[in-house]
Amino acid sequence: MSTHTTKAEPVTEPALNAIPAPGDPEVPRYAPQWLRLREPADAAARAADLLDPLRIRLANRLGRGTDLVVHDLGCGTGSMGRWLAPLLDGAQHWVLHDRDPYLLHFATVGAPRAGADGSRVTVATQRGDIGRLTADALTGADLVTASALLDVLTGEQIETFATAVVGAGCPALLTLSVIGRVELTPSHPLDAEISAAFDAHQRRGELLGPDAVTTACEAFGRLGATVRVHPSPWRLGPAQAELTAEWLRGWVGAALEQRPELAERAQPYLKDRLAACAAGELRVVVGHSDVLVLPRSVGGV
Repeated sequence: MSTHTTKAEPVTEPALNAIPAPGDPEVPRYAPQWLRLREPADAAARAADLLDPLRIRLANRLGRGTDLVVHDLGCGTGSMGRWLAPLLDGAQHWVLHDRDPYLLHFATVGAPRAGADGSRVTVATQRGDIGRLTADALTGADLVTASALLDVLTGEQIETFATAVVGAGCPALLTLSVIGRVELTPSHPLDAEISAAFDAHQRRGELLGPDAVTTACEAFGRLGATVRVHPSPWRLGPAQAELTAEWLRGWVGAALEQRPELAERAQPYLKDRLAACAAGELRVVVGHSDVLVLPRSVGGV
């Protein structure tokens, strides 16, 4: 699930969500308030259809009978674990990866305690740069997860990431990558121009933005993995007005960073859109895709 960022660790959501980590200017910070706000929409959007093939793969894993070891990359405040752990049977051990120790603290405190069958869930944390992930870092992993990660990587980082996952021989469930599709109802003549400017902002520098899912699927495919893709759009209406308003501010703000000349038209546009949102008259669909990667197991199984 793409505005202010450093090259090493971009951020996928509105600028208000990237705040500096005290004492460490190179570590971007995702505001926990934003992550809390989006968590219900993320949970509703994730592609449940990918869970059955994932469960089948996990049921046939080597070492069955031991704790399921899950590495959650770029975990933020841990929303992926809170969604997925209660949907999987058996004891689980989650290793939460993030560059920001502040978010790792929130993720640990809010971690789920039990799986679908009541089995225990334990957590550990690991601070590090996901863009430099290696297969060694995933030693012993039974599953890799990530949310809103692929679209903030470069092509080189995608290749490194794919190589690490396939090298570890474990499946990966990668959810909520943006794909460059936004629909607002009612429509407005400026929608398409703002959307195009936002997508261009997503692709700034070497970032893949809405091209990331295609690039990742190709990278995993070249390495012999089976890849399944399923749509996972946010569907925002009156019940999600607070989230929609924050998303609108970030969406338009990123578009203006990319094309400042839009400001004269975009500022009244944003005001009108926010008013419609507050009145319960605006609906937004933000396109994402979920990806399930099924590499060959280590040993060729």
